[in-house]
Amino acid sequence: MNAKMDLEWLNLPTKERQFYGGDWHDTLGGEVVETRSPSTGEVIGKFASGNAADVDAAVLAAQKGFEIWAATPPLERARVMREVSAVITKHGRELALIDAIDGGNPVAEMSRDAANAAAQWQFFAGLVTEMKGDTIPIGPDVVNFSTRQPFGVVARIVAFNHPFMFTAAKAAAPIAAGNAVIMKPPEQASLSALRLAELIGGLLPDGIFNVLTGGAEVGQALSTHTGVNVVTLIGSVPTGRAVMKSASQTLKPVLLELGGKNALIGFPDADPDEVADAVVSGMNFIWCGQSCGSTSRAFLHEDIHDAVLERVVEKIKRHKPGLPTDPETTMGALISQAQYDKTLSYIEIAKEEGAKLLCGGKRPDDPKLKNGFFVEPTVFHGVEQSMRIALEEVFGPILSLLKWNDWESMIEDVNSVEYGLTCSIWTNDLNKAHRTASRAQAGFVWVNEVSKHFLGTPFGGFKQSGIGREECLSELLAFTQEKNIHIRMK
Repeated sequence: MNAKMDLEWLNLPTKERQFYGGDWHDTLGGEVVETRSPSTGEVIGKFASGNAADVDAAVLAAQKGFEIWAATPPLERARVMREVSAVITKHGRELALIDAIDGGNPVAEMSRDAANAAAQWQFFAGLVTEMKGDTIPIGPDVVNFSTRQPFGVVARIVAFNHPFMFTAAKAAAPIAAGNAVIMKPPEQASLSALRLAELIGGLLPDGIFNVLTGGAEVGQALSTHTGVNVVTLIGSVPTGRAVMKSASQTLKPVLLELGGKNALIGFPDADPDEVADAVVSGMNFIWCGQSCGSTSRAFLHEDIHDAVLERVVEKIKRHKPGLPTDPETTMGALISQAQYDKTLSYIEIAKEEGAKLLCGGKRPDDPKLKNGFFVEPTVFHGVEQSMRIALEEVFGPILSLLKWNDWESMIEDVNSVEYGLTCSIWTNDLNKAHRTASRAQAGFVWVNEVSKHFLGTPFGGFKQSGIGREECLSELLAFTQEKNIHIRMK
């Protein structure tokens, strides 16, 4: 199937309004803005860029819906959630194509995102009876127990690198727990969220699933609103700090999944070919490196360093930038002009600081890509940990290769950044694997694996990479509050 044939599946949302309370509403004082495809520069749609007044209205509608949903038996909530999952699965292809055009990532990968979102609705539907409390022994004339109850209104602010998956999947846990949710999709790529609202808005009670589009004003209003009981973010560390500061005004709980400057560690006993494959895969060039979990620093032992470098040059050829609507494309476009400019600036910084360019480092030559934000997959070697490309999160397709020979010094470098999200360790020595996994300051560690998530395992970071865990039972429980009940029997 070629790109032209795939466009037959394009079904952009017809609404340019806000969705809350089970209906569509004009923005209250905001504006309707155009959105352009990052791969072609063409205007592909419009969405409402809302303001605080929209938030007030949506919160009120969500509060009304919550009263109904919280009283709905958990197994009935699960039944409805499975219907939502089925709708996402049925329309996965068209939702993936919207994300490819609007967000710049390859349509084949966005199809997997849609499947992942559907799976998370199924997963959390299956956990609704696991929101259990405890009984506490007090004495023969007392019954003391705890229950878990939903908070009320949950606001979830999500990032642009997985627009649909984040908007859809991150609604599942709070809704399973009995909350109403207000999703704020990324302003850079909001169209798939609006299409989702068109598809599933009628399956849930009015006010349970809401979508507010817009920029920082909407996020700020959601974070500070007294009617929002929990706020979460997938985004950058600076934005996470801003959300946490705003949420502190009302002491609402936060769940933050933030950035990463993650390490891949290759030991001398590892197969250079396997390590090279992991180095390329772990950087997530498919998303142009726009992934918080990307292993953007590869620490290669000097015994395998040169052999890995040779293989990286060959293996990276599988990622050639192309139009994201083409099913054969394995690397799309950066999300925006700002992200494109930032990436190019870091390439120049790396050169100035003495890093050696192994491959990439410029725009592709393909004339079909001239109007998009495309950058070749870029690899630097001879990188020192003190260089900015090894210290700072670029969120672009720039991979740093570092050589090591002393384990303690290497671990110190791995842990020297403010982030602590993921780490990938490659060795056949069980002792080395355990010792390194234990010392790595990261919340999600792979051994002889990279980049993969496993539904049911807790994903989240240490240090500045976030607060809380997702994709597991802990995420569901984070949207409940525990109540203790003490009964003295007469």
